[in-house]
Amino acid sequence: MYYFTSIRLPRRRSSKFTEFCCHLTKERYLRASKLKSKTMQQIKNYVCGSWVAGEGVETPLYNAITGEQFAETSSKGLDYERILAYGREKGGEALRKMTFQERGRMLKALALHLLTKKNTYYQLSAATGATKVDSWIDIEGGIGNLFANASLRRQFPDLPYYVDGDAAPLSKNGTFIGHHIMVPKRGVAVHINAFNFPIWGMLEKIAVNLMAGVPAVVKPSEFTCYLTELMVKDIIDSKILPEGALQLVNGLGRGIIDHVTNQDVVTFTGSAATGKILKGLPVILEESVPFNLEADSLNACVLGPDATPGTAEFDLFIKEVSREITVKTGQKCTAVRRILVPENLVDEVQQAVSKRLSQTKIGDPAQEGVRMGALATRLQVERVRANVEELAKSQEMVYGSLDAFEVVGADKNKGAFFSPILFLNNDPHNKTDVHNIEAFGPVSTIMPYKDLDDAVKLTELGKGSLVTSIVTADGKIAREFVVNAAHMNGRILVLNEACSKESTGHGSPMPMLTHGGPGRAGGGEEMGGKRGVLHYMQRTAIQGHPTTITEITQQFQVGAAQPEADPHVFRKHFEELVIGETVFTHKHTVTVSDIVNFANVSGDNFYAHMDETSLDGTIFEHRVAHGYFLLSKAAGLFVDPKKGPVLLNYGVDSCRFTKPVYPGATIGVRFTVKEKVDQEKRSEDDIAKGIVKFLVDIYDETGETVGLATILTMVKKLDQSK
Repeated sequence: MYYFTSIRLPRRRSSKFTEFCCHLTKERYLRASKLKSKTMQQIKNYVCGSWVAGEGVETPLYNAITGEQFAETSSKGLDYERILAYGREKGGEALRKMTFQERGRMLKALALHLLTKKNTYYQLSAATGATKVDSWIDIEGGIGNLFANASLRRQFPDLPYYVDGDAAPLSKNGTFIGHHIMVPKRGVAVHINAFNFPIWGMLEKIAVNLMAGVPAVVKPSEFTCYLTELMVKDIIDSKILPEGALQLVNGLGRGIIDHVTNQDVVTFTGSAATGKILKGLPVILEESVPFNLEADSLNACVLGPDATPGTAEFDLFIKEVSREITVKTGQKCTAVRRILVPENLVDEVQQAVSKRLSQTKIGDPAQEGVRMGALATRLQVERVRANVEELAKSQEMVYGSLDAFEVVGADKNKGAFFSPILFLNNDPHNKTDVHNIEAFGPVSTIMPYKDLDDAVKLTELGKGSLVTSIVTADGKIAREFVVNAAHMNGRILVLNEACSKESTGHGSPMPMLTHGGPGRAGGGEEMGGKRGVLHYMQRTAIQGHPTTITEITQQFQVGAAQPEADPHVFRKHFEELVIGETVFTHKHTVTVSDIVNFANVSGDNFYAHMDETSLDGTIFEHRVAHGYFLLSKAAGLFVDPKKGPVLLNYGVDSCRFTKPVYPGATIGVRFTVKEKVDQEKRSEDDIAKGIVKFLVDIYDETGETVGLATILTMVKKLDQSK
């Protein structure tokens, strides 16, 4: 995130912040309007099916390493009402017709395509000041989000909408039930992103809304939009996404959310101050537009009291906090800003972190040995410097300098270079600027804590964080800290030697986990696997007869019609099976011999099955049949053994034994097609197939259910071409 975003602010406000924004915008425009070069690259917008340039020049773009201007951009004059309508009508209509399986395969194809283009992204990413490692996080981390969300298709039905949870019985006789479905919102996702991750910031968001069936309008930061534009060109040229599914607005983007409706979703990654202004805009409030805010946060890393010098955890801690200071030049919303250390270890940590920082070469990432590049812009240098100077009023700078540092392979006065800065705050409960001011650069502060309770209180002073880490080998310490600190954190990493080799680290949000945090961090959530996808969908309660709800959900509901299958369901291919059709099996009377034989085969000689003299004080009246005998016998009753379309048993989703079955009881099975899930072919030689879920309803002579299970079978398709 960043501290300034150039989107339209409400005119009724007259704060110093608004005045500052307007002043900066005017200055940039005046500078840009004086440029004479006719060969300057124009970063364009992709809207309504065309690449178009905005009017004039809003923002000149500079190479962060050399300080040279190489491009300019503008979004002035764009018709945002038309742009949003185009996304809703053109892109939205196409995406909503696709099933989750189709959307997932679309994302996978896009990810594979972009990987073939990655080298061009790395080359241009260097202009943002990023090292190769920094760029890897942005580029391949972003593409990884596409792959991760594509894999979510396995958790969704082969439908354009999602069936949420279980049915709710609403009547005595079972003829009236309730359920929930979730359908794609008929709007657009408007993503306003930060400068620090021009690719990851876009892909981690659009992967989610596209999976949900919602198109996107992306506005990257004007300062690094050139890298976003390069990738979007490749996306559009690939024609993998339906037209209108993705639009790009570069430049300032003034007015981009003026025409949102209640069907749209707005996300903002940036400063808490700007986020609050946008969240409070009349159009957001009047239309009840979902608004997801991911803001700056003063994240902490805690050294556990057990992680003393000489332990593997102490070394991990030093490595982790040092990396978080220097990776991406500290321009990460998840970077460690506060280093919490047991009060008796402050000196050791200060020395160790300072030593590691001193080994970090700053400069042009193309130069051998350079481990930290530049900030994104000279404007960012000014902002970070101002915040460092403010922090220095209440705490001691123990490493680094605002001016006295060396740069390898570049002119530090032209490029946007900055030295790592390490502060020491010896009284963090009273010197509280460190808990309120975020210098969005390679800046962090060491502070002592007395005990774990004190460490938790110090993390709370940040007023809400995206992530906090604790480095400890002691599970009890980890548990105590996590449970007490979780309420103020979106994510907590527990790092120790055992997980260190595979840990993704403090600063890496993962697509299957939520990214966001309470309070200052914005209160929003991004990603989170299936949770993130559902954020772009409308949950609607539905009520009706089980047969009707079965048709709507394409999942069999208890009490729905069960037409008898003819022929047997095992004789039918995937496409021929109909939800609800049922095999009513022959019956079997359970005997003592059945129980004994099953015990001998399975080795399950539990007393309730084998020793009738031991049943006093139990719920059983007689020796009872094994639950798994009932399921096994049920299989013997419902299986058609001849070779056919059924390829194999795929597993059991759920299984419950609801009533004891004693010798002499007679059981039968209602075997019902419950749900169908399509599968894609893994190769040309693969068998085209799908997964069919069957409800196994085992009942006794009274008609009462004694066992329920959902089994999965792999069933061959008639059509082997796809």
